Formats: sequence, C-alpha cells, structure tokens
Amino acid sequence: MHNSFYFCTTSLSQAIRIPMEYQAKYITDDIKLSCYEDKFFKSDIMFDHHMLVWFISGETKIVQADATYYFKKGDIFLIPRNQLATIINYPKDGQPHKTVVMHLSTEKLRDFYTGLPIQPKAAASQKIHSYSNHPLLESCLASLLPYFSMETLPEDIASLKIKEAISILRTIDKGIDDVLANFEDPGKIDLAGYMEKNFMFNLPLEKFGYLTGRSLTTFKRDFSKAFHTTPQRWLTQKRLELAHYQFIEKKKKPIDVCYEVGFENLSHFSHAFKKQFGYSPTELTKRQNA
Repeated sequence: MHNSFYFCTTSLSQAIRIPMEYQAKYITDDIKLSCYEDKFFKSDIMFDHHMLVWFISGETKIVQADATYYFKKGDIFLIPRNQLATIINYPKDGQPHKTVVMHLSTEKLRDFYTGLPIQPKAAASQKIHSYSNHPLLESCLASLLPYFSMETLPEDIASLKIKEAISILRTIDKGIDDVLANFEDPGKIDLAGYMEKNFMFNLPLEKFGYLTGRSLTTFKRDFSKAFHTTPQRWLTQKRLELAHYQFIEKKKKPIDVCYEVGFENLSHFSHAFKKQFGYSPTELTKRQNA
C-alpha cells in the first residue's frame, strides 16, 4: 500500500493531506510518475530513501532548516534520505504538477556498491543536490516515460535504469559516493541542538527520536531533561515565536508563515497565535501595513 503526496512515495513519514485531483502511475516500487492539479499542497516529511526527481511541469518550494529551494520545469535534484523538509507544491502556467521520481533505496545502493573500494565520509553533506537540465540525467529519466503508458516495467530493465542513474550521478558529482554509499542509521546526537534547529517540521515524535538516535521513550525523557516541558508544548511555543518573528522582521503573509513554521492549517494556526499573543496574525499584519 503506497502513501501519496506530491512525489507519491512510500518513503515519506507523514503527509498533511492528499490532493483531490491526484494521479500516480507506478511502474515499479522504485520508479513512478506523479501528477496532480490541485492548487496547493503542503507536507512535512522525512525520506527513508534517497529521491531523484525530474520536473516535467509545476513548481515546488522545499524548506529545510538551513536553506530554501525552488524547483520548476526541467529541474533535476536529489534529496538525501533522513532529511527533514517542508514541501509546498503548485501547478504552474496552467500545467499540472508532474514529476518522474526514482527511489535510490538502501537495498539497491548496497547491491551497486558491493565490491567497490568506497569509504564514504562519516559526516557527508546532506544538502539537496541540484542537477538542473543535465543532459545525461534528463535522458535517463525521460527514457522511462514510454513505460508509464504500459503501466509496467520488467524488473531487470528497472534495475538497469536505476544503475544507470547511479552511474551518471557518480560521473557528474564526484562527492556523491559520500551520500549514496553511507548506509549508517542516525547515531545518538545532541537532542537540544537538533530540536532547536528543526522544530518547524511537523513530524511524529517517533521520527524525531529516530533522527536523534533514540527510542520514543528515551527521546521524551531526554527532552524533558533538556527543556523542562513536554515536546508538544515546547514545539507549539517555538513555532509561534518563529511565526511572530516572520511577521515582524520578514513581513510575510499569514498563509506562508503558517505552513513554513509547522502548522497544518491556517485556522488552527490563527487560533493558537491569538491565544499566545492576544491578537491574530491578520491583525498584526494590518498593524504592520498601517
């Protein structure tokens, strides 16, 4: 059973909502064509596999703790696994949001790297890697399109296509082995520092525990020691404080701030904001513009 959002992938940990006008075709468990015509879609996610994505049409905004990325028609990018991100997707120029997505799973990557003398760095960069309009990658991913009309792809051909994509990535990005050949699970890290950096991502506590190298029970215990409150209360407080800063310093709109700081919908955000500060986001922005 596949979960669905804009990449329509089994590797996400949480999706806020599924677009009403959504279509997806899977030719294998690791290769799919995703298409939807909804006006807007937002999700906070963590990928269990590396994701190689080619944009056919539409736009996407990806917000991470350290950077914000914008992708459009023709762009190709790789999102490393175990990375937190807020995904905001839009149709563009009357065209639906449409992407070809290839999962580079740990299983497939282990098979590829078996026997290769690769020693990845322990702390490789986990940024999003952009390969926009690269002819080799585009040719590889475009060659998959005819198979979607057949709705199937023989497993041996699928494996060859994935190996081809990995080989191209290694040819055009000399540092990519440090990402793709690193099969370690997250180790135990500083919880307070991690949460201060990533509190705006609306994920289950179990996922935060996994990413900091802890069970859920240990995560809650260590969180209480670090912050002297519950995760839910602390997360809400931090998100509201960030929202207030975004309004005052960045002059952003309520609809943008709501989703970027980790709330699921504008109504819930507005209620929580007014309860915290005594005035609504709309009232604050009107004051700012007066």
